[in-house]
Amino acid sequence: MEKNIILIGFMGVGKGTTARAFAKKYGVYNIDTDDLIESKENKEVKKIFEKYGEAYFRALEQETADWIERSVRGTLISCGGGFYKVNNLKKLGTVVLLDASFEWIHRRLKNAKNSKAKLAKRPLFAKEKEAKKLYNQRADIYRQIADVVIDLEKNSLQEVVEQIAKAGNVDKNVI
Repeated sequence: MEKNIILIGFMGVGKGTTARAFAKKYGVYNIDTDDLIESKENKEVKKIFEKYGEAYFRALEQETADWIERSVRGTLISCGGGFYKVNNLKKLGTVVLLDASFEWIHRRLKNAKNSKAKLAKRPLFAKEKEAKKLYNQRADIYRQIADVVIDLEKNSLQEVVEQIAKAGNVDKNVI
């Protein structure tokens, strides 16, 4: 895989879960932009938001995108929900949207084994009405930015992984 594959989508849609399944099947590295930011700042995303605010966090996302553009190749990158706002997203790789309805995402988070942790990790999801409003603001933008849109509600995890591979021109025999 020469080019990066960039997974975007609303918070809680399953970008990390999908990235891990893809990496395992195809033997590629995957990184998560929120994990990179947490490592650099030595703070959880939630704490960064609380202490410094959203604008500071968005600046860190841009800094991370710039580093990825300069330094990362052949990698699957799962992005935080607002990462689509970076000004060089298309330069980072093939942009794949993992798409699902707000209700599907909310149900996924609430039904997860570690649902409290999953919800606590997402500071913008704390208030359901506000999260839904944010989802509605972002949904069309995600679709416009994406090179490929994959409907998570109509596909199994395995089918999603295979569609990502196709989108990124990944051949299991080559890796």
